[in-house]
Amino acid sequence: MNLLYRLRHAETQHATKLAVIDGETRYTYAEFGVRARKGAALLLDVFGLSRGERVATLMLNRPEYLEAYFACHFAGLLIVPLNIRWGIEDFVFSLNDSETSAILVDERFVPLVATLRQRCPSIREFLYAGDGPAPEGTVAFAFDAMNPLTDAVEPETDDIAGLFYTSGTTGGPKAAMLTHGNLYANAVHIMMDAIPRTDVYLHAAPMFHLADLTNLYQTTFRGTTHTFVRAFDPEGFMRAVQSQRANSTVLVPTMINMVVNHPKFDEYDLSSLQVVLYGASPMPLPLLEVAMRKFPNCGFIQGYGMTETSPILTVLTIADHQAAWPAGQWNPLQSAGRPVMGVEIRVVDDFDCDVPLGTPGEIIARGANRMKGYWNRDAVNADVLRGGWMHTGDMGAMDELGFLYVMDRKKDMIKPGGENVFSPEVEAMIMTHPAVLETAVVGIPSEKWGEAIRAVVVVRSGAELSEAEVIAHCRARMTHFKCPTSVVFLDALPKGGTGKVLKTALRG
Repeated sequence: MNLLYRLRHAETQHATKLAVIDGETRYTYAEFGVRARKGAALLLDVFGLSRGERVATLMLNRPEYLEAYFACHFAGLLIVPLNIRWGIEDFVFSLNDSETSAILVDERFVPLVATLRQRCPSIREFLYAGDGPAPEGTVAFAFDAMNPLTDAVEPETDDIAGLFYTSGTTGGPKAAMLTHGNLYANAVHIMMDAIPRTDVYLHAAPMFHLADLTNLYQTTFRGTTHTFVRAFDPEGFMRAVQSQRANSTVLVPTMINMVVNHPKFDEYDLSSLQVVLYGASPMPLPLLEVAMRKFPNCGFIQGYGMTETSPILTVLTIADHQAAWPAGQWNPLQSAGRPVMGVEIRVVDDFDCDVPLGTPGEIIARGANRMKGYWNRDAVNADVLRGGWMHTGDMGAMDELGFLYVMDRKKDMIKPGGENVFSPEVEAMIMTHPAVLETAVVGIPSEKWGEAIRAVVVVRSGAELSEAEVIAHCRARMTHFKCPTSVVFLDALPKGGTGKVLKTALRG
């Protein structure tokens, strides 16, 4: 099976159901199928792209993003979604690394076109997919006058569907090559194992991100209506839920935190929400408790995974949340859930040998969703895919019931005096202080201990908090070597395009 089957199924089984609602824009799944084929014809016949070439997308959330994915699939082109929060150097690196031939931009990113034209020689076409007429230097991604593509080559399961860049700390980002089979399998895994069908899906997380993309595919298959917020802000999100009566969405914990703590939360009718999927970073238990209390009729699902696994490896289901929370069984809620159908998880030592239950080790995984490899990174592939397993670089432990507990990135584990400290545990404790809105914990150099623990804290509006109070709060509740020895206060934590906290910036 390939990703085109998902749209063909929706065209035949949900032909008259609205595929898209975006302001005044509305079209059915039958109409969407035609639009995707017209977009493919435009890319091939007008712009002269050839099967296997790369098409990048640099846009906010919008219907054209949805169309671009399927147009590229019909045309046999590899889509390259770019992180909207990157700086220019990462854009240039990724576009040159992938040898991208065409790029779609909207009005937000048109100002970068001149620079990209100068520094990315492989790009032949700068296509405009935003509001209004195409600005100078771009050509409109306009396909209404096209005849739909009728001779699309059916993709094989192992054909690459897209290059999905992960943020790099050295040598620039790396592109995970995800095949039609990878993305198809993971969407099936979560659809059958964890996520109920809903009527209206709100694209609130950025559409370049795999957490949104896997839901894009499973909701399309089910004939769910797609609606959009261009870029996340808490009140805009609440306004969209209320106006579109959205049933499901994907949020990262920082987004949930902004919504449930927004001063206008009670002014919006959010009762239509039935499913909230969260992930990308650990959810502090105090925040999860608040979210479940403020959305009493909403089912929460946690997904853990990574770009390289298309992306979901484990899920903490709605049933897991519902069983654990009223009964006060907190341990399952602190986990990342259990492996989804079709995914095998192991926790291993430095020699890839299984460690005992409850013992920390590196999480490795395999399944049909595991990437083909990194684009142009043969040496790295030999290491991270050794033995056929994806070595995630995440530290975790498995319990006797099969729940996986993700502790930290292997490289982010803090070692004061040789002890292992996992930052999410410390962050969760700091979050229990009523004056704390957000926090991140990092390791910093220490002459005495090798590394010391630093907490970076954002205080709630109107509250006051001192360094001594944060440290005392932790020392009264945790083993002392796990407690921060210094605290820095910021107005906001630095975050990447997916809402993850950029800990590299905090260590600097």
